Amino acid sequence: MNLNTCLPGWLCLLVLLVPTSAEAVNQEIRALFTPDSANPQSNKFINKTPSSGYCADAPSECRDNEMFSIRLPMRFESIRAMQPDDVSRNSAMFKVPAQWRTLTVTNVATQESEKVEVRIAGIGSRYALSDTAANLTGAPSAAQGHQRLWSGGVAGAWVNASPPCLYSGVGFYTDHAFRFFWKTPVEAACVKTAKFLIPEMSYEYLDFAYELRTPNPLGMSSGLYTGDLSYRIGPGGDFDMGDVMLPTDSDLTLSFVLDVQHTLKVDIPPGGNKVQLVPVGGWQSWLQAGRRPVSLFRDQTFNISASSRFKMQMECQFGGFPYECMLNDPVSRRSVELQVSVSLPNGLTDLSGQPVRRQRLRTGQANSQQFQPGFYVDRAPGTLHFEIAKNQMEFMLQPGVASRYSGNVTVIWDSDI
Repeated sequence: MNLNTCLPGWLCLLVLLVPTSAEAVNQEIRALFTPDSANPQSNKFINKTPSSGYCADAPSECRDNEMFSIRLPMRFESIRAMQPDDVSRNSAMFKVPAQWRTLTVTNVATQESEKVEVRIAGIGSRYALSDTAANLTGAPSAAQGHQRLWSGGVAGAWVNASPPCLYSGVGFYTDHAFRFFWKTPVEAACVKTAKFLIPEMSYEYLDFAYELRTPNPLGMSSGLYTGDLSYRIGPGGDFDMGDVMLPTDSDLTLSFVLDVQHTLKVDIPPGGNKVQLVPVGGWQSWLQAGRRPVSLFRDQTFNISASSRFKMQMECQFGGFPYECMLNDPVSRRSVELQVSVSLPNGLTDLSGQPVRRQRLRTGQANSQQFQPGFYVDRAPGTLHFEIAKNQMEFMLQPGVASRYSGNVTVIWDSDI
C-alpha cells in the first residue's frame, strides 16, 4: 500500500535490508512521529526507510494500485525439474503471511510497551529459466513463450496473478526471465502450474509489500520503541514457495524502530509573569465606600502546543495547608490562601476524556494533575485562574489598614509522566 493512501490508523512502511549471514536476513524498519502544525489532526508515523524493489522500478503501477515494495537479496533455487501439470507444491507456489500478526515494541528508556500489527500485502520476484521461454514451449516469441509456459490466472500470463492473489500492474520480461508483483489479500497459496518441462529455474530475489497498524502516538511517551518479528522461509514456513523452489536463507526478521518525538511548549505573553489580583470593577467601592469585594482574581492567558500526555503542579514561595500557595503581607505578617486553577483549550482533556475547565492545581508531585491530547494542539490559548476567595476578604482587608500581599507561584507543565 502506498504511504500516501493508507487508511486512517494504518501505517505503510518500507524496509532497509541488513543481511547478517547465509542463514538469516534482518531488516530494520524506521518510522517517526513528530507533530505537524500544518495538519494537527494527523496522528500518524512517517516512514523513514527508503523504497526498493518493484515499486521503485515501476512507481506509477504501484501508485495506481496503492502498493509499495521491499526487495530482499534472497534467492530461491529449484532442486529438481518442474514437471508439466504437477501438483501445487511441485509447481510455482507462493504462500505468504497475509493475515495480521502482532508484535510488541518497547520504549528503550521507560520500558513502556505497545502493540503493532503487521501483514504481508504483496509478493513478487523475477523468475529466471534455464532456457528461453520460446525454446521450452516452441513459441514464436518470448512473450508467447512465457504465456504458454504456465496455467493459472488469465491465460497463464505471469502478470495476471493466480487466485486468490491479485493483479498489481505490468510485468517485465526477457527471453529467459519474467519480473512480476502480486497482491496477497488473503493467506492462501497462489499457484502457477508448468505446462512444459522446466529443467532448472530460480527466483533471483524476493519483493514484498506489507502494512502496519500502529498505536495512537499521542498516547505514547517520547523515545524509541523497538521490537522484532521473525518469519520462517521455506516449505511449510511463513513464506512457502512449495517443495521445488528452496530459499538460500531460512529466516527473516523485521526489526522495528518507532521514534516518537512529542512537543510540549507553553508561551506566556510579555508581562504575564507578574499577576495583580483585583476585584470585579476595581478598588473604588472599597476605597470610597468601604465595601469589601467579593473576591480578588486575575485570569492569565497562555498559548500551549502539546502532542503528548503531560502533568501540571505548583511550587510556592509560601506554602499553605494542605496543598495551596499563600500570599504574605510582610508588615502585618498575615497570610491569605491563593487558589490557582487552569482551563485548557479544546483537544486537551483530563484522563477521563472530560474538558478541562477551572481544574484546581496543587503543590507536590503526588498531587499533580494529568492531561492528554485528543489531537495535536498547536499554540492554542489556555487560562490560568488566580483567586483569593470570599472567605479571605474580611481577614485580608480591614478599614484604614494598608497592606500589600505578595508571593511567588511557579506553575509547572511537565511531559515526564
